Amino acid sequence: MADHDTFQHPLVGRYAAKEMRQLFGQQKRIGLWRRLWVALAEAEQELGLTQITDEALKQMRAHLDDIDFTKAADYEKQFRHDVMAHVHTFGDVAPAAKAIIHLGATSCYVTDNAELVLMREGLRMLLARLRGVIAAFAEFAGKHADLPCLGATHFQVAQLTTVGKRAALWLQDLVSDYHELSRLERDMPMRGVKGTTGTQASFLELFDGDAEKVKQLNTAVCKKMGFETSFAVTGQTYPRKYDYQVLTTIAGIGVSAQKLATDIRLLCGLGELDEPFEEKQIGSSAMAYKRNPMRSERCCSIARYLIHLPANAASTAAEQWLERTLDDSANRRMSIPETFLAADVVLSILHNIGSGLIANKPVIAARVKRELPLMATEKIIMQAVRAGGDRQEIHEAIRVHSHAAIKRMKEEGAPDNDLIARLKGDALFSKVPLDELMDATRFVGLAPLQTREFLEQHVKPILAEGEALKGEGLNV
Repeated sequence: MADHDTFQHPLVGRYAAKEMRQLFGQQKRIGLWRRLWVALAEAEQELGLTQITDEALKQMRAHLDDIDFTKAADYEKQFRHDVMAHVHTFGDVAPAAKAIIHLGATSCYVTDNAELVLMREGLRMLLARLRGVIAAFAEFAGKHADLPCLGATHFQVAQLTTVGKRAALWLQDLVSDYHELSRLERDMPMRGVKGTTGTQASFLELFDGDAEKVKQLNTAVCKKMGFETSFAVTGQTYPRKYDYQVLTTIAGIGVSAQKLATDIRLLCGLGELDEPFEEKQIGSSAMAYKRNPMRSERCCSIARYLIHLPANAASTAAEQWLERTLDDSANRRMSIPETFLAADVVLSILHNIGSGLIANKPVIAARVKRELPLMATEKIIMQAVRAGGDRQEIHEAIRVHSHAAIKRMKEEGAPDNDLIARLKGDALFSKVPLDELMDATRFVGLAPLQTREFLEQHVKPILAEGEALKGEGLNV
């Protein structure tokens, strides 16, 4: 039940999906701490530490998720230390292990390694979301690969393109995001078992100076937690610049999304596109007829928030002193989860938009028809000259007729462009197949081919990767 008397973060209470909220919840996080303590104790026992008994491990494994958060909060009031509060809470339910939980470790053993596990799982969730978005817009692009529309530069009419080609531009950004997130997820290291200042001195002491066993301990713990590699060197924490790299890559989704959603908002304003609109949805409390692009607007709003979150990680990394200071902790508790939650929301909205995006073909065709005669003038000049006309005389005639047609539309408000009718009445153009030149598909260049090739070469492999993962029973 929501507490309506206190602030509720909109990302949690209003927007983000349950799975991502749970990923960064305390149950998941502290459950990971306990798993890390078990992995450490197991590896230490396997490497010869006899004080770690089978009974201790058994009790620890039996209480991985039954976490008494009330007791932990009471301990934290006493100790002013969240990790030690949970060490004691864990020890209370695993008394045989109480003396060896956290043996040789520093707080960042659990906090940092858990954070990396969470970020990797979060990346997998985002990749799955992103594949869904790419699939939705790929279907839209393929469906409209041949549909001519007005291209625009400076938000002024330019040469024609196609609706599908424009969607391919959006997709290209999303595909780039996908590859960057995939690289991060694939290559993410653990902090590992590094000790208080990263020197592993405490573990060297535990193993009586045996450096090889210390290395084996680090490798074993990483493998138990599902990681193949760890940072080569760390201070007390893993390099905080890594957070900046992760958050910046995720924020790239925000960049792609805001550009895409802004384009859709503009095209909705022109009437060329419509977002999905539910039967009882209200566009305006005052103007009942309105059909505002609220999904794209919300997407832009949250994407803007997402884009600026990496600045926190940048400042945190730059402010760290020597082997570490604690001014990173409170900031990271907010900036890292919020980045994943915001990206999850943005992708969810994009999927909703892409799955129901409507191209209003009559509006698109009408806008093309209005501008096409002007775009065709170069071809008309060439055809007229080829038919025996004087290039300079023809150019001047085109100039006069086109300016008159434009004046009629701008100053008189005429809904149509009568340039072709004017040219048909001019003997200089009697041998030019003017109606044939008004075929819009003659002006889109390679846009349809570019769209189909992009979908085949760059999108299809990503979608196939998703199907392969589903076949392996992996939701990543």
